[in-house]
Order: sequence, then C-alpha cells, then structure tokens
Amino acid sequence: MLEGKTVNLRIVEKEDLPLLTEWLNNPEFSGEFMWFPQQQSRAEREKEYDNLPPDTKQFFIEKKDGTKIGWMGHFLLGSLLEIFYYLLPSERGKGYGTEAAIIMVDYLFLSKDLERIQAKADPENIASCKALEKAGFKREGILRKTFFCRGKWKDDCMFSILREEWKEPKILTRTT
Repeated sequence: MLEGKTVNLRIVEKEDLPLLTEWLNNPEFSGEFMWFPQQQSRAEREKEYDNLPPDTKQFFIEKKDGTKIGWMGHFLLGSLLEIFYYLLPSERGKGYGTEAAIIMVDYLFLSKDLERIQAKADPENIASCKALEKAGFKREGILRKTFFCRGKWKDDCMFSILREEWKEPKILTRTT
C-alpha cells in the first residue's frame, strides 16, 4: 500500500474485480469527459487482469478508513510511462485525485529509473487539468481527436512531469 495524508493507494487484487467491474460498467463512473469501456463480465475482467503486462499496475484510491473512492494506475505506452485516474462522482472536487497523482509520481520516481511520467485529460475537463497541474505536471499541448466519446471525437491535453522538476517526494509517507 502507498500511504498519503488523506488517501492511500492499494493494489487491485483479484477479489476486488467484482467492484471494479461494476464501476467500469457504469458510464457515470467514467464521467462526461472520458470514454467508457465496453461492458465486460466478471470473467472477461478476470481474464484481462490475468494478462496485464508486467509494467501495468492498478490501484484503488482509498480514504484512510478503507473506503474505496477511485481507481488509478500506470502503464507503458511504448517507452513512456503514463498514469490515469478515475474518482467516484461523489468524491470529485475534494483534492483526492491530486493527492493520488502526487503519491503515484513519488512512488514511480522513487522505484523506477524514469525521466518522464505523462498523463492525459480532456481539455474541457478543467478539474482534471488543474489536478494534474497541482500535482506538478506541465501542460504540453493538445492531441487532436484521440478518442471517441459519447458520439463525437474528443481531444486530449498532454501533461508530463520530469524527474528534474520533481526532485523529492511531496506526499508519499510510506509503502507497505
């Protein structure tokens, strides 16, 4: 577990897949700015989980009392490492996404030989863009028409943080 001040990140285990499947099958979970995955059964989600590449990790974002409030992770895109995060609609706008992103950046720079971590957000999703910027990411530019969402092509705003911009842990209090 990666521990922060108000939230922790806990690896998604196989027994967690029913809840994750429920969340990912609900368009409200992904929100108005993100695509939502094709509906999957628990068996399909388990097969996907069993075949994740070694450099892909998934975490639950949990409050200190253990309440699961979101999902985040990291994966390799070619030679680039990218993070993602989703929060339950009732938990958005409370700073949890920003803290989770900071914890993940701390963890990745402490545990991997990386020069860059990247993330993307819909440029119309002001809250997510601000969360990434508060976490130390710099806005790089717009990737035009990168995903199809709710009947139309949408843009992504690319963000990154470099090791030299990070320098030292900001929130990560410990790993267990």
